[in-house]
Amino acid sequence: MNMGTPVVRFLSIATLFTICLLLCNANLSAPCKQNERQALLKFKHDLEDYSNQLSSWTGEGDCCNWTGVGCDNLTGHVRELHLAGDMSFSFSGKINPSLLNLTHLSYLDLSNNYFGEMQIPSFLGSLKSLRYLNLSYSSFVGLIPHQLGNLTSLQVLDLHDDQWELEVESLQWISGLSQLQHLDMSGANLSKASDWLRVTNTLPSLVENLDMSGCGLCHIPGGIANMTNLKFLDLGFNSISSTIPKWLYRLSHLQSLILSPNSFHGEISSSLGNLTSIVDLDLSYNQVAGNIPNSLGNLCKLTTLDMSWNNLNGSVSEIFESFSGCSSGQIESLSLSWNNLSGHLTDKLDHFEKLRLLDLAYNSISGPLPPSFGNLSCLEEVRIGDNNLTGVVSQLHFTNLTRLVEFEASGNSLTLETTPHWLPPFHLSILDLNSWHLEPSELPMWLQSQKQLVFLGMPNTGLSGTIPTWFWNFSSELSHIDLSENKLYGEVPHMFPSSPIAQILLGSNQFSGSLPLVPSTAVILDLSNSLFSGTLFHFFCNNNSEPKLLEILHLHHNLLSGKIPDCFRNWEDLVVVNLESNSLIGNIPRSLGYLLSLKYLHLRKNLLHGELPPYLKNCIDLTILDLSYNKFLGKIPMWIGTSLSNLGVLNLRSNQLHGNIPYKLCNLTYLQILDLAHNNLSGRMPRCLYSFTAMTTFSEDTQLSQEIYGDLYSALYADSKMGKIENSNVVTKGREMKYGTNLLILAISLDLSHNIISGEIPEELTSLIYLQSVNLSYNRLSGRIPPKIGDMKRLESLDLSMNQLCGQIAPSMSSLTFLSALNLSYNNLTGEIPKSTQLQSLDQSSFIGNKLCGPPLEVNCSNTNVTVPPVVDQKHGGSYLLEDGWFYLSLGLGFLFGFWSVLGSLLLNLPWSIVFSRFQNSIVKKLYGVIVEHF
Repeated sequence: MNMGTPVVRFLSIATLFTICLLLCNANLSAPCKQNERQALLKFKHDLEDYSNQLSSWTGEGDCCNWTGVGCDNLTGHVRELHLAGDMSFSFSGKINPSLLNLTHLSYLDLSNNYFGEMQIPSFLGSLKSLRYLNLSYSSFVGLIPHQLGNLTSLQVLDLHDDQWELEVESLQWISGLSQLQHLDMSGANLSKASDWLRVTNTLPSLVENLDMSGCGLCHIPGGIANMTNLKFLDLGFNSISSTIPKWLYRLSHLQSLILSPNSFHGEISSSLGNLTSIVDLDLSYNQVAGNIPNSLGNLCKLTTLDMSWNNLNGSVSEIFESFSGCSSGQIESLSLSWNNLSGHLTDKLDHFEKLRLLDLAYNSISGPLPPSFGNLSCLEEVRIGDNNLTGVVSQLHFTNLTRLVEFEASGNSLTLETTPHWLPPFHLSILDLNSWHLEPSELPMWLQSQKQLVFLGMPNTGLSGTIPTWFWNFSSELSHIDLSENKLYGEVPHMFPSSPIAQILLGSNQFSGSLPLVPSTAVILDLSNSLFSGTLFHFFCNNNSEPKLLEILHLHHNLLSGKIPDCFRNWEDLVVVNLESNSLIGNIPRSLGYLLSLKYLHLRKNLLHGELPPYLKNCIDLTILDLSYNKFLGKIPMWIGTSLSNLGVLNLRSNQLHGNIPYKLCNLTYLQILDLAHNNLSGRMPRCLYSFTAMTTFSEDTQLSQEIYGDLYSALYADSKMGKIENSNVVTKGREMKYGTNLLILAISLDLSHNIISGEIPEELTSLIYLQSVNLSYNRLSGRIPPKIGDMKRLESLDLSMNQLCGQIAPSMSSLTFLSALNLSYNNLTGEIPKSTQLQSLDQSSFIGNKLCGPPLEVNCSNTNVTVPPVVDQKHGGSYLLEDGWFYLSLGLGFLFGFWSVLGSLLLNLPWSIVFSRFQNSIVKKLYGVIVEHF
């Protein structure tokens, strides 16, 4: 009996447990409510579900089993809707108010969908049970409804908008969200509420995660100071200009602080050490100055520190020493690039045993790379370029760097010494050793082991010899190769047949032979400044049926000859074509007119001839057209001004062009450099010069700046390498200068010298107030120097020599304070040289050949017997002599014929003789009156 009692009890308990399980299972299988099923079907009806994600949402069945629907386990009420899109699908359409029938809905996720041109429905503010609302990345537009402030139970609100389509007029409604813990309004336009946020405490104090990045804020919201539970704060991508407020350092629970980019300035307070919970600290892209405080070492949980792109200074070794306490072993990512740090690297780098990213580029750090660098076994990315590092780097520096994938160290004076059979422990994807010195100087054999290499930069490293055959196929991932500015020689074969190569920079070497064929994947090719010879035919015309991806082509400064082949139809992506300084002959080929994307065409210093071809008018995006130093003839065509309206540089210097300067050129409103010098242009200067808008109004939004910085170049050459890829030549102050990309947008020049242009200098020239260089010398210009020439206050160089200008030097010229080169020699100018610091500091040669007086000339203005030395026109002297000879011969013959014809008739007819004598007397009286009045 006693033995049975426990058994009975066990059976009773088991029975009760079984009944309980059955009841629970019965509750789990309870169907959803009929009215809620109907509400969901109405909601689905207004959605556009192209990928059929809601196929399970049918009129029959339990809606709790539908895709994305979550129900209460006990009641069957719909509690959750998980309808976020992803990379493969998204919903669009409308949001039906039937959601209001889901009175128990606490979780609603509609993120990553496309509800374009639709406002956030205000009725969502009536879903009083909501605790989680995510509408991020769903392309909502317009005002954020203030009714959301009625969601008093809401804990998570995510309205992230990366299009700046959402906006607010007030954020007062946020104060009603008393339970809110996570608020993400990043990308929404809060600029209208920026000042209001600064002075109010509207933000809920329970918030732990706050993201207001990219919201157009000008001030830090004041309510943040009361968020004592705050763990995540992102105020990046705003326009906040202030010092970092002291109360920010009191948020002791803060784990992540992102203030990048903004305009924070001033020094970082030593109170930074109070943020003892901080794990991720990002102050990059600001204007913070001074030293980094030593209290940084108190941040024992810190793993990521980014203070790059600021004005920080101090010794880099002291910064590393500040980590010597608890944090050195925790730090994983350290970015201090683009500052003013100096000093040597510490020899205790191996204390940073977890360091994965080290970025110290663009500072003034000097000294050697310490051997302890080789003990950073977790290191993956190293960026130490553009410093003043010196000394030898050996194989020992890489001993334990088995995880290294990126090593960017360009712009230092380091020497890499390796043995011929060294096998590196790493497998790099990026290697940049620009301006290093390699020992030995041949291409290192160890490159063969870098099978995953994507980017290889070894320009200006002293490499010599030929390129071994293995090099052209050592990495199947290679997309960028730069071996320019070395001493490599020999022929270049078909390059990288099995690599997805996009950028090949081999310029400024001593390669010879024929040009290699272009890999089909190449986008940029630079083979300039070498010794390549032969024709261009096989380069452009072989495999011509296969379209090419090439966009930037540089073959200038070689020994190429023959004609430019007419094979450009399959090179339609070309944007830059530079063939200058070769020995190319013939006409510009017709197929060049098929390059509708062409923006930069350089054909200068060749032997090309013929008229400027009309098919170039199809290249309407041309920004730089340089055909100088060739043998082009004919007139400057009108279509340049009508079809090439985007031109910023037009250089036709040193050709055989004749005729007038077409007035249609004045349509080139973006023109900044116009060089028509050394031709045979005649007629008058056009009076419509004021239409050159880029010369009259300074703007960073010029065509050159748009083209150079606003398209693919900014992406391909973010590290300023575009400067050596695209440039233009400008003659100023008597010498030719090459302007790289970053300076080209600032060069504004007009050169019409060495032509036979006549007439007066139009007054409209003085409206080009941003011109820096003007050269009108060696022409037949007459009249006076325009009185308002002093309005051209940015003039640095002005050459009006070898003309027939008369009168006084315009007094306003004394206001040209930037003028450093002036030549008014050999004209018919008279009077005193205006007094100014600039004019009196110039050499006397700037004024000789005139009737001028006063400093810097030694001629005293009291002496009026100043004679003009004879003018020798170096270009047209011979032609003038010939022309003058025929003139005097014809004058003599005309005189003899006219004199005896008139005299004979007068002798034979006495009345006519009397009338002619009276007429002659009246003319003499008038001339005498004019002379007296003039003097």
